[in-house]
Amino acid sequence: MSSFVLKIIAIVFMFCDHFGDFYYGKITVLNYIGRIAFPIFAFQIAQGYIHTKDIKKYIFRLTIFALISQIPYMLFQHAVFGNWFEVNVIFTLLFGLLAILTYDKYNKFVGICSCIFLGTLAQVLHFDYGFFGVYIVFMFYLLRNHKLFTSMVYLLSTITMYTIRLIKNNISLKYLFLEKSILLLVISSCLAIIPILFFNEKKGKDVKYLFYIFYPTHLLILGLLKLLVLK
Repeated sequence: MSSFVLKIIAIVFMFCDHFGDFYYGKITVLNYIGRIAFPIFAFQIAQGYIHTKDIKKYIFRLTIFALISQIPYMLFQHAVFGNWFEVNVIFTLLFGLLAILTYDKYNKFVGICSCIFLGTLAQVLHFDYGFFGVYIVFMFYLLRNHKLFTSMVYLLSTITMYTIRLIKNNISLKYLFLEKSILLLVISSCLAIIPILFFNEKKGKDVKYLFYIFYPTHLLILGLLKLLVLK
């Protein structure tokens, strides 16, 4: 699969996830399959760092669209969940990119510390996907030359993330494998590694701004529809 195909897959599943929240307001099959989207976007950031000709422009582009997306994201979160104070996923991807840059520019220890620091900051400031999101971007870059090991680490990390969430919410760990909704979220999140493993190192069609434009646009439309039509 080319980078273009991966981006289209991620965008489709992301829309399914957000449409499920918008229309049903509870976890449905759309949210299960929607878990596939973020890991692909995280992988694309790592690949983007490897292939970019100008890292400063790449960081600038992510920053600008993260800022542009924040109001639509907050509108969507408020309309669907009643939350205002959360930070959109492009900031999470940006932090992951900055961790990679620090790792590459300085040394491994400083890079790992920066990943931990930025991940913790993302968690504290309520970034979408929080610490896990920053870490996954960093991990995809760190293990970029080891597909099998990447798969194993990703699967273990995903299961660990859901385990921590259950502990944090004082829910018995037995629900990780016995509660249908949680189990399906874990499985669908793990399935994201499959299209990533089929990445063929090719760019495909040039759609540099497709995600950046689609992300805030669909959130704005769904958020407004929820506020003005469905409420």
